[in-house]
Amino acid sequence: MNRSQLTEIIFKKKSVLCVGLDTDITKLPKHLLQEEDPVFEFNKAIIDASKEHTVAYKLNTAFYEAQGIKGWISLEKTLNYIPKDIFTIADAKRGDIGNTSEQYARTFFHTYPFDSVTVAPYMGSDSVQPFLKFEDKWAIVLGLTSNAGSADFQLQPSGNELMYQKVLKTVASWGTPGNIMFVIGATRKEQLQEVRAMLPEHFFLVPGVGAQGGDVDTVCRNTMNKDGGILINVSRGIIFAGNDQSFAERAHEETVKYQKEMAVFF
Repeated sequence: MNRSQLTEIIFKKKSVLCVGLDTDITKLPKHLLQEEDPVFEFNKAIIDASKEHTVAYKLNTAFYEAQGIKGWISLEKTLNYIPKDIFTIADAKRGDIGNTSEQYARTFFHTYPFDSVTVAPYMGSDSVQPFLKFEDKWAIVLGLTSNAGSADFQLQPSGNELMYQKVLKTVASWGTPGNIMFVIGATRKEQLQEVRAMLPEHFFLVPGVGAQGGDVDTVCRNTMNKDGGILINVSRGIIFAGNDQSFAERAHEETVKYQKEMAVFF
């Protein structure tokens, strides 16, 4: 999916909502565990309940890989079930030497045809460039994250700037605002405006809203641009809003709530 197509979806739905399908099998409603593929049945119900107001789905591959071959089957079935006019993200956080990254890119852009994949930039340009060779595909590069350990490296000085600032500027030069996004944590409220000033055109994938303490209003006010420019990810706050037979209805209620908060910015 290219940038203009993504922008069109955002403005059509008046939403920048990304639903994170971090589907932990230990947290599924008990009645689903009797199904042949409980993870897919859960995801299917969540997608049906949320797709009207959602512009992206993010599948955190760790929750599928942990289940072995069954998990990969669930992931593929989920990816195939997502409507084609909704942006898809493989949250795989890959990043390795060039020839290995080429295989990772093929995995998530060909074998499993996601629109994008999250990438760790620590090993430099040759670990990111393979993901930029695919037309209408995106590398979503870790920029400024919201976990406590981010201070260990991202917030450390590097010359006359902080490490995350150097990473953002450097990685941006490897591609374009049409094939590189950045992960920018929503809980870094004081830095959202600064990062947007540094990168006025790029899309940001923004986790940390909801369970982690970030809020829609702060993120939208400080990071939206003329194309929308952000995907606000909510995982647990939507998919595990309920844990009984009404879980899909509860997920729907939450997506409606988030979309209403976002709609005021269009």
